[in-house]
Amino acid sequence: MKLPLWLVPWLIAIGSLAGLADDHRPIPLWPGTVPGAVRTLPPEADTTTATSDLVAGRRVIRLGNVSSPTISIYRPDPAKDTGASVVVCPGGGYYILAMDLEGTEVCEWLNSIGVTGVLLKYRVPKGEEKKPLAPLQDAQRGLGLVRYRAKELGLDPNRIGVLGFSAGGHLAAYLSNNHQTRSYPLVDEVDRTSCRPDFCILIYPAYLTEREKNDAISPELPVSATTTPPTFIALTEDDGVRVETGLFYYLALKNAKIPVEMHLYPNGGHGYGLRRTEALVTTWPDRVAEWMKASGWLKPR
Repeated sequence: MKLPLWLVPWLIAIGSLAGLADDHRPIPLWPGTVPGAVRTLPPEADTTTATSDLVAGRRVIRLGNVSSPTISIYRPDPAKDTGASVVVCPGGGYYILAMDLEGTEVCEWLNSIGVTGVLLKYRVPKGEEKKPLAPLQDAQRGLGLVRYRAKELGLDPNRIGVLGFSAGGHLAAYLSNNHQTRSYPLVDEVDRTSCRPDFCILIYPAYLTEREKNDAISPELPVSATTTPPTFIALTEDDGVRVETGLFYYLALKNAKIPVEMHLYPNGGHGYGLRRTEALVTTWPDRVAEWMKASGWLKPR
């Protein structure tokens, strides 16, 4: 049988997935055209300029016009590999992706605690609605792909989490509450694999509540004890995105009897990633590691 030409690159990518896991090369999420693609964007590019804000004295890669979603796999030292993995969702207001600050650097930290980091480069087509559907489609596909290939990658299919920052935090919560049904027509066997995260980590999340409605939980986040996974939240009181978005989401989880741990710090603002400064909030990776260990996500193979 002659294969369609569009399918060949996808099969090559999947066939060599285990090998690519060692060099971080991007793996396409979709065979052929991504769902819902209706217009052509300029090439993906780092939008950071000489006047852009620094974080902890260092520049940040702000990738814009993302229209070709991928995952990149970062493996820990085999001697400390726990078999757990985390899909990492950088933030950027659904306009850009902070690819190093909230992406590659986070995957490298996960490696240090024996966890495989899966960097999700999801679509952020500037000009779309505030909470676009495309990122959810990419997150569902990405986590489903990791679980579908878990055995091949040497991962535990029952210890796959999601971690997100800012808008990426919203995406992580979006996925955590919307995984029963795919938000796109099924493509292949990957889409018949569960895309439910086993746990969720939200760092200075955004858009979880609606301010104009007394901080009611955003309608796309139907929190439920049968749906929403155990969750960790970290943020600061002086976060410009508003601390209430995390506080009220925490209460929704608590009231639904979903295991949840929240750390609220007095200052530190927004967008610090895991770059250490004098602000106590930048110790959040230590708290996450403790939570993951106590919850059993870091148990040895």
